[in-house]
Amino acid sequence: MAQAAEAARTVILTVDDDPGVSRAVARDLRRRYGESYRIVRAESGESALDALRELKLRGDLVAVILADYRMPQMNGIEFLEQALDVYPGARRVLLTAYADTNAAIDAINVVDLDHYLLKPWDPPEEKLYPVLDDLLEAWRTSAHRAVASTKVVGHRWSARSSDVREFLARNQVPYRWYSVEEPEGQRLLAAAGQDGQRLPLVITPDGGTLVEPEAPELAARVGLATTPTADFYDLIVIGGGPAGLGAAVYGASEGLRTVLVERSATGGQAGQSSRIENYLGFPDGVSGAQLTNRARRQAAKFGAEILTTREVTGLEVNGAARVVRFADGSAIAAHSVILATGVQYRQLEAAGCTDLTGCGVFYGSALTEASACQGQDIYIVGGANSAGQAAMYLSRGAKSVTLLVRGPDLSASMSYYLIQQINEAPNISVRPHTVVDAAHGGDRLEQLTLRHTVTGESERVDAQWVFVFIGAAPLTDWLGEAVLRDERGFILAGPDLTADGRPPAGWELDRPPYHLETSVPGVFVAGDARAESAKRVASAVGEGAMAVMLVHRYLEQS
Repeated sequence: MAQAAEAARTVILTVDDDPGVSRAVARDLRRRYGESYRIVRAESGESALDALRELKLRGDLVAVILADYRMPQMNGIEFLEQALDVYPGARRVLLTAYADTNAAIDAINVVDLDHYLLKPWDPPEEKLYPVLDDLLEAWRTSAHRAVASTKVVGHRWSARSSDVREFLARNQVPYRWYSVEEPEGQRLLAAAGQDGQRLPLVITPDGGTLVEPEAPELAARVGLATTPTADFYDLIVIGGGPAGLGAAVYGASEGLRTVLVERSATGGQAGQSSRIENYLGFPDGVSGAQLTNRARRQAAKFGAEILTTREVTGLEVNGAARVVRFADGSAIAAHSVILATGVQYRQLEAAGCTDLTGCGVFYGSALTEASACQGQDIYIVGGANSAGQAAMYLSRGAKSVTLLVRGPDLSASMSYYLIQQINEAPNISVRPHTVVDAAHGGDRLEQLTLRHTVTGESERVDAQWVFVFIGAAPLTDWLGEAVLRDERGFILAGPDLTADGRPPAGWELDRPPYHLETSVPGVFVAGDARAESAKRVASAVGEGAMAVMLVHRYLEQS
């Protein structure tokens, strides 16, 4: 089936300025090859080039190009010379009259011509088809294959290019990366009519182009759902990390009309983890991306809606309804809400880090950059599990990995199994009592200034890659005064709301809040955003499931 689909999209293009000749060539080609190839004809070099650029953007294949030599404005050789820039792998044939054979011979050197045919070519069974059969067979055995995915053309040290790649990867959208400095990247830019001054260029599978796209536009164009199908639900889950995905799976599977709202990509911090080895049921470990993809598909299988790139800006109570407002001014409502917004990595406050973010300074694993780190010296800031998992993953191809830890060692915040693995890795070292004071570079990271927190000594080291894992802040500022939070912004729930034996201010029900219920009845919290949570994937998933159980209890008594 895959081979048939590929052949169906493969093109044989013919161009001749004489309409009668053009139709005759196309007729003979369709008669022999029409079932397996798409025959495209044009009547000028310019229109043929436009067709090739459109095919290029859509990711279609072009196997053979037949061009008439004598055409006004642009002759066949001039056309084939430009066509070579768009489809260098296509086989090239020049149609000539007997008087033009010398020009055809010269074209062999100019455009690497594969064959020239004298007009008329009757009978095609003797003069046309044997030539094309050989050329098509040669093309099929070459390495030119379709890219049935989104294409991204960008610069290696462009922060926006890095963001787009990370967005697509985390949302499980297949894509191919093309550097603007490589020939194919230049061909794609030319086909899209771009000069490379604004990057990245994203080319969707249908041939559409986006320049420097924002996440909502990109999500909509690559097939991610961004718009709710209803105004009212049984359950709204805000956040697509392990807790949110767990809640969506259990909510939808138990008959609740469920929608999950995610501002960026499902998986949260766990989705960026290269390897989770202490999650129940995976003795060989599982990557965050694999776990996220399975959970996402599981939630969708049970009927949960998953909305991507929707930023939530407010939560309101309107009678029995809980209203969730979006940044674009729209809103949806539900009987109940589960807050699973998770946390985000804190930003390095060292000088220069903000300007170099995405250009050598990365927050989280940024696994899309791992292949570019081969044979490089890498620095990782942080001493918790996420930092350890990233160190182990990146050490497979890096020349060296250095963990910069503020404390005396890793034991305070890293699991024992990870500490053992790091100790046994020959190319991983740990520098305790060390912080980053500054990042240096022009359009990319070049050096770091490191400071020993005990002695105060500073050292400047060469560095092209630094990955930061320095604690987390809850993503709850958007809630304002809607629910009670602690001094760090984590959401209070259940027993934490009744520590003094009294219900929270404004609580109107006869019962106390359920275990994961916030200060607003029917609004629950699960995962890392909850005050005093365990900050582990397994506990987040468990809390997501438990929150759904409590939602049922709330709905039964409402």
